[in-house]
Amino acid sequence: MFFKKLKSFIAIMFVATFIMPQSVFAYSKYIVAGGENIGLQINNNGIIIAGFYKVKESYPGHDANLKQGDTIVKVDGNEVKTIDDFITSIKNSNQKYLKIEYLRNNKKQSTNLNLINEDGVVKTGLYVKDMVSGIGTLTFIDPNTRLYGALGHEVVESSSGVMLNVKDGKIYNSLVTGIEKSARGEPGAKNANTNSNDVYGTIKENTISGIFGNYDKKIDDTKLYKVSDYKEIKLGEAKIITVLDKDVKKEYSINIIKVNNEKNNNKNILFEVTDQELLEKTGGIVQGMSGSPIIQNDNIIGAVTNVVVNNPKKGYGILITSMLEEAEN
Repeated sequence: MFFKKLKSFIAIMFVATFIMPQSVFAYSKYIVAGGENIGLQINNNGIIIAGFYKVKESYPGHDANLKQGDTIVKVDGNEVKTIDDFITSIKNSNQKYLKIEYLRNNKKQSTNLNLINEDGVVKTGLYVKDMVSGIGTLTFIDPNTRLYGALGHEVVESSSGVMLNVKDGKIYNSLVTGIEKSARGEPGAKNANTNSNDVYGTIKENTISGIFGNYDKKIDDTKLYKVSDYKEIKLGEAKIITVLDKDVKKEYSINIIKVNNEKNNNKNILFEVTDQELLEKTGGIVQGMSGSPIIQNDNIIGAVTNVVVNNPKKGYGILITSMLEEAEN
């Protein structure tokens, strides 16, 4: 009798074990390392307030208690997702004020924004944006799921520092035309020409771990890199893959100084550039390198995310596993 009860208990325990929710990630163990320079465009889900201007003797935006980074989502009860929507709402208004609904720190708030007629033109006193574009570096493509990741950090609206809420977006062709070298206290940058008609993929997510979406071009999977877990990363020699001229990808030597596995952190890997060619051309890490894959012993371990401003020979990277997990969310 006891044996029968024991069997029943074991069966229940096994069932309970197998039906418990688990965090299982399906990304491939071998992926394509990027390194390509990319152009990107993110259309925000709403209108971001980028700044204010004076109309006659007042600042309507300040009077309405609006702040840089607030995202307008409704005007007079109607949804606004683009600047064109905003202009239409102004034209259809009473020309005296707008009832604004906006997001601040992801919380909905409302206010009235006065409209001022100046020389026959109705003005709001607001500088607004509904889209941000720029350049960066592709980090990886998963050949099985066709998901990609890039940048290793979030895309923000430059004047307010607010992270964009993706309505839609795309990554596309970009050719590096020159480098502004980094110096102590002054991060440099890649200069590039972009072709937004040569689309590589769509942008679905913008997170602190990077931008993610579906890759639409043909994937060259002749060379795959094994995905390394945090525990497999060693201090010492490694390489980054990036583009410094046109579309030519090259490997450059770095030295890994420290590693941590803190979650929700895109500064897991501290490294120093040791490659003389890279240092001569760039002075270290420059803007536009964000997303450059970090390779160690033919394994992909992470991506470049930040420059150490006071010492641009040093930079930070995010763990590749963090990016792959975020791509699947």
